[in-house]
Amino acid sequence: MNSLVLDFQEIDHTQLGLVGGKGLHLGLLSKLEGIHVPEGFCVTTVGYQTAIKQNKMVHALLDQLSELKVEDRERVNEIRKEIQQAILEAVIPSDVVKAVVQSLSRFGEDHAYAVRSSATAEDLPHASFAGQQDTYLNIIGTEAILEHIRKCWASLFTERAVIYRMQNGFDHRQVYLSVVVQKMVFPQASGILFTADPITCNRKLISIDASFGLGEALVSGLVSADGYQVKDGEIVSKRIESKKVAIYGRKEGGTETKQVQLEQQKTQTLTDQQILQLAHLGRQLEEHFGCPQDIEWCMDDDTFYIVQSRPITTLYPIPEAQDQENHVYVSVGHQQMMTDPIKPLGMSIWKLTGNPSMFKMGGGRLFVDITKGLSTSAGRQNLLGVLGHSDPLIKDALMTIIERGDFIPLDPTDKSEQGPIKSHKGMSPADILKEAGSDSAIVSALIQSSETSVSELKHMMQTKAGLDVFDCILEDMQRRKKRSSDSKNLSVIMAAFHASAWINEKMDEWLGEKNAADTLSLSVPHNITSEMGMELLDVADVIRPYPEIIEYLQQVRDDHFMDKLVQFEGGQQAYEAISAFLNKYGMRCAGEIDITRTRWSEKPSVLIPMILSNIKNLESGTSKRKFEQGRQEALSKEQDILARLKQLPGGEQKAREAKQMIDLIRNFIGYREYPKYDIVSRYFVYKQALLKEAEQLVQAHVLRDKEDIFYLSFEELKEAVRTMKLDYQVIDRRKNDYKLYEKLTPPRVITSDGEIITGKYRRGDIPAEAVVGLAVSSGVIEGRARVILNMEEADLEDGDILVTTFTDPSWTPLFLSIKGLVTEVGGLMTHGAVIAREYGLPAVVGVENATKLIKDGQRIRLHGTEGYIELLS
Repeated sequence: MNSLVLDFQEIDHTQLGLVGGKGLHLGLLSKLEGIHVPEGFCVTTVGYQTAIKQNKMVHALLDQLSELKVEDRERVNEIRKEIQQAILEAVIPSDVVKAVVQSLSRFGEDHAYAVRSSATAEDLPHASFAGQQDTYLNIIGTEAILEHIRKCWASLFTERAVIYRMQNGFDHRQVYLSVVVQKMVFPQASGILFTADPITCNRKLISIDASFGLGEALVSGLVSADGYQVKDGEIVSKRIESKKVAIYGRKEGGTETKQVQLEQQKTQTLTDQQILQLAHLGRQLEEHFGCPQDIEWCMDDDTFYIVQSRPITTLYPIPEAQDQENHVYVSVGHQQMMTDPIKPLGMSIWKLTGNPSMFKMGGGRLFVDITKGLSTSAGRQNLLGVLGHSDPLIKDALMTIIERGDFIPLDPTDKSEQGPIKSHKGMSPADILKEAGSDSAIVSALIQSSETSVSELKHMMQTKAGLDVFDCILEDMQRRKKRSSDSKNLSVIMAAFHASAWINEKMDEWLGEKNAADTLSLSVPHNITSEMGMELLDVADVIRPYPEIIEYLQQVRDDHFMDKLVQFEGGQQAYEAISAFLNKYGMRCAGEIDITRTRWSEKPSVLIPMILSNIKNLESGTSKRKFEQGRQEALSKEQDILARLKQLPGGEQKAREAKQMIDLIRNFIGYREYPKYDIVSRYFVYKQALLKEAEQLVQAHVLRDKEDIFYLSFEELKEAVRTMKLDYQVIDRRKNDYKLYEKLTPPRVITSDGEIITGKYRRGDIPAEAVVGLAVSSGVIEGRARVILNMEEADLEDGDILVTTFTDPSWTPLFLSIKGLVTEVGGLMTHGAVIAREYGLPAVVGVENATKLIKDGQRIRLHGTEGYIELLS
C-alpha cells in the first residue's frame, strides 16, 4: 500500500484522514456487491501535505487566515487568493508524480478521467461541505491530470470553502485535501437520488432528479430535471420537464453544452422500470450506511453507476419511539417560545418538572406524542381546539394528517365518552366566574405561597451536599407539581383566558369591535414579567443623571463591571439598583426553560445594552407614566364599552356580564406569567446546587470543566456523584450532537416517517404580497424593522418594530423601546403576545421565516388586528 496513492479497493473506513469524505465513500461503495462504481484511485492528503510542507509562505498565510473572522471578508479574500496562487505555482513533489503515473499506467493513461476534490472536512454527518471544492471532468493525459490535481488542492481555498469552514468552526490548518482520479463514464442520463424527501423529510419517500448527459447541467442549474418520487416500491409522482440542453464529454477532453433534439426534450429521462431499479439501489445504499443518503448517479448502456453517496445532513431527527407504528409529534418549544436546542441536563430537568412519559426527544428538542389523542373523535376535537387556539399553523398541519385518513385512523374499539375540553364557547359569565370566583385576593395569596416555597427551597438547599442535593431537588419538583395542579392555580389562569375570549367574541358580535380584550388588558396588576421591564426602566433612571457611569457602561466588556461602579459619582446608587434588580430577576435569561442557559446573575453585562437603550430612547419616569397611561386607557375602554352596551336591547344585562368579565381580566390575567417565573426561580436554585457538586467532581479530576455536566442527564450526573466515575466519550459525542442540533430548524409537527407537516393560514381578505401570521395584539403601526436574533445585539431606536424568531420573558425590557412585534413562533397566550397586549404594542406572531422575509432596516406596516405585515421598502 502506497501512502501517497490508494486505489478505491484499498480504502477502508479508518482512512477518512487520508482520502477525505468523498474518497472514503467511493472506496466503501466500490466493495459493495451489485453496486457499480467507476474505477479509480485517491491521491491522499499526504500528497497535499508534502506539496505545501516546504512552502513557508503558505504556512504563514494559513496562520494569518486562522486569526480572521467571517466579518473580515475583504482581508479573508485577499489571503485565500494568495494561498491559492502559491499552491498553483508550487511544484508537485516527484514522489507524488511517480505514484500518480504508476496508478494511471494500471488504469490506462489514455482514458478520460474525472478529477475530484475530497476534503477531510467533507461529507460528514454534521457538515456536508457539498460543492465547496472543485471537480474537473473528462481530463485526458498525465500532464493534464497532474495540473488538475494541483487545481483541486488550490480549490481548498475557494471563497465559499473558506467561509463555510469559518462558519462551521474548522481550522484551515487542520483540513487537508485528497484528490479522486476516477475513470469517466459518458452517460445517457444522470442525476441525484435522495432516499428521504429533502423537502418534507419523509424517510419513506425516495426523490429522484434526472436529466440527459452529464450531471453538471443539473448541478449548475442549466436545466430543469425530471422529478420522480417512489414510495414502498411504487412510483407515486412524476414531473417531466423540458430539457433543452445537456452537457457531454468531448473526444479531445473537457465538456460541451449541446441542444437536446426537440422531440426528445419533453420525453421521460428514465423509464418506469429504470426509476424503480434506481430506487431499489438507493434503499440498498441507505441500509448499508445506516442513514438516509444523498446519491449521485449516472446511467450508461442501461447500467447505473454510483459516483457518490453521502449522508443527508439536513433532515430533522425523528423523535424516538418504542415501536414501528405511526406516530405524530408536536413541538414543545413552539408552545414554550424556545425553539433552540436544549442540552441533556436541561432536557431531563424539564421532563422531570412535567410528566416524563409524555415527552419525546428529537434534534435536541422536546416533543409530545399526540397519536393517542388523534385516534379518537373526542381527542381530535380537543387537540384541534386547544392547539388550534394557541397556534393555527399546528391546527392546520393536524387537519392535513386527519384528512389523509389512513395515517392515524380512528380506533374502532374506542368507547370513551370523553367530551371536548371545556372552552369559552357556550360558557356564560356565571360559568366562567364559577371557575375561580371573583375574589382578586386569590392571586396575591398564590404569589405569596410561591415566594415562601422558593425561599424555603433556597434555605434547605444550603444544608445539602452529595446525593442529598439530588433527593432535595426531586422532592421540590414533586411539591411544585402538587401546587401547580391545585385547582385554584389553574382556574385563575383559565378564568382569565375564558373571560378574554368571551369579551372578544361578544364585543365583536354586539358592538362590531374586534379584540376589545387587548385594550382592557393594558397595565394589569401582578404581571411579574411586565413589572420586570418597568423595573429595569427604573434602574436606567437611577443611572441617567450620571454621564460618567453611562460612558463607563458603554465600554464594558466583562461581567465584573459592578466592582468598579462605586468609584464614579452616583456609582453606589447604580450598584444598589442593579443588585436589587438581579436579586429579583437574576434567574432569568433567554431560553430560560433550559436550566443550563447562562442567567443574568451569572452574566450581568447582558443587561447593559437594555439599560443604555432605555436611557437613550425613553425619558425619566417613563415606567410609572407608561403604566398609568395604560391603566387609564383600559379604564376608558371599559367605560366606553359599558356605556355603549347599555344602549342595546337587554343592555343592562349585557353590561353587567361584560363588567364581570372585565374584572376577571383585570384581576387575573397578570398571573398568567407567574407560574413560569416560579419554575425558573427554582431552576436557578437547582443549577447553583448542581454546579457546586460539579466543582467537587473537577477537584477530584472526574470532570474537566464544571459545565460539562450540562451534557449529562440528571440521573447520569447523580450516578457520577455516587461513583466518582464518568465516561467522557458520552460528553464529547453529545457536544458534537449539540453543534449539529443548533443548525436545525425544529418543525411544529413531525411524523414517525420523519415527514414535516407544515400548516398554512387560510384567510382570503389579506393583500397577496403580505407576510401573514397570527394576530395577537391590536393596532396598526408603521416603522423600521429591526431583525434581531440575539437580545445582546439589540440596538433599537424609538419607533422600531422588533422582528425575531421568538421572545421569552428575558426579552421584555426591549418591549419598552419598540412600537410593534413580529415573531416566527408564538400563539395567542404565549409570552410575547401577553406582554405586547399589556404594553399596547401591535403584534403578529407565528410568521414563518419572518427573519428572512423581512430585511433589517426595511420599512414595514404591521397590522396587529388582522395579522399581517406589509413590506413597504
